[in-house]
Amino acid sequence: MKRIELEIKALSPLAISRQKPGGSISECEDYIPGSVIRGAIASQILKQSGKQFDNLSNDGGDFQELFLSDTPAIFQNAYPSIKIKGKLIPKGRIEEIKVLPATALSSKNKFGFKTEKKNGVFDSLIDRFCAEHYGFSYEPNCPEEKGGRVEPYTSFYSKYNTKYYSLNLTKRLLTRVGINRKLATSEEDILYSIQVVNESQTSRKNEKPVILKSAIIISNNKILEKLQQFININGYNFRLGGSTSRGLGKVEIRAEELEIQHSIKDKIETFTNHLQVRWDKWSIFGKPLQELPKNRTYFSLNLQSDAILTEKWQRITVISTQMLQNFTDVNDESLQLEAAYSSYDYRSGWNSAWGLMKDIELVTNKGAVYLFSTKQPQIWYTALAELEFKGVGERTYEGFGQIEVCNDFHLVFREEAV
Repeated sequence: MKRIELEIKALSPLAISRQKPGGSISECEDYIPGSVIRGAIASQILKQSGKQFDNLSNDGGDFQELFLSDTPAIFQNAYPSIKIKGKLIPKGRIEEIKVLPATALSSKNKFGFKTEKKNGVFDSLIDRFCAEHYGFSYEPNCPEEKGGRVEPYTSFYSKYNTKYYSLNLTKRLLTRVGINRKLATSEEDILYSIQVVNESQTSRKNEKPVILKSAIIISNNKILEKLQQFININGYNFRLGGSTSRGLGKVEIRAEELEIQHSIKDKIETFTNHLQVRWDKWSIFGKPLQELPKNRTYFSLNLQSDAILTEKWQRITVISTQMLQNFTDVNDESLQLEAAYSSYDYRSGWNSAWGLMKDIELVTNKGAVYLFSTKQPQIWYTALAELEFKGVGERTYEGFGQIEVCNDFHLVFREEAV
């Protein structure tokens, strides 16, 4: 598997709308879904068929392998990039943009990563696991406020020079008037508003462009090179989201091949070591209900995008041990699900190719956390590394079900809030 990193610069407001099933109000997303990027690139390829890609017919060709094969290219969601004091951080100097785990907590009154006005964010997964096995209910408070209340904190985040930053997009409402098609003039009593993502971030000195980061994962190296070249040549021709005929959705997309250099084995061993050290610290409260097995290795799965999970033809929000073994083709009788933290929502959408609404799906929200343990970690290293590329559940080619193994934020404890 190879990965193309996409840098998307907004040149006009983006109407990435989402209407909840049964509702009448469209809300603007905080990111660009992978399905939107996938549709925009597919549309541009079809418009220019024959100029860059091979035969586009159903019985073969690059287009079929990219979008219609059994193993199509995976288009990941685009999340906002980091800015510090209004300036984009130089390329290659920030860590990957991620989603905070559902177990992350922050002060209710001064929530957010630590600054002069905010009390920081910490993770509770390992402490919750220890508290449960020691027979206690885990009810943490904010150390900066001497007992202040904490609540779940959700955000995109990244790391720069050991400091964590929350990432977000700003939005505004555009008011428009309806047009009388016969007279080509404004229609009385028809006034509507569209919520859009701003195309720039305002700072004291000047405005900075909005940048989002995404990725495309492809198994065929030859097609990867063609797609990368095609995107760079047509970087200004793509339109994302709705109302493109009204001037919205104009972007510039740049692509380059990205090498991922991290060891799943090292991440799992580090996570397990921190869990064991934390377990020993909890011994000051007495003896646990049962001792921590010395022969078990622990690892977490973290959803980095919404996931569509199915078991026995039913939509669910938990990745069971059997599902994980099915996803990875690994048979491990010692695998156990130790904890799960997840929530759900409903998703639909519009398929431009068919001109129809997509089915309403029950999805597990991004940020969900699943804690597993096993006696045979060696058989999981390669399988979990591949799973980070492929994702879990259905419609992974549209950006659903992207995961990370052992998110580093789980090692940020209450007394070390960042």
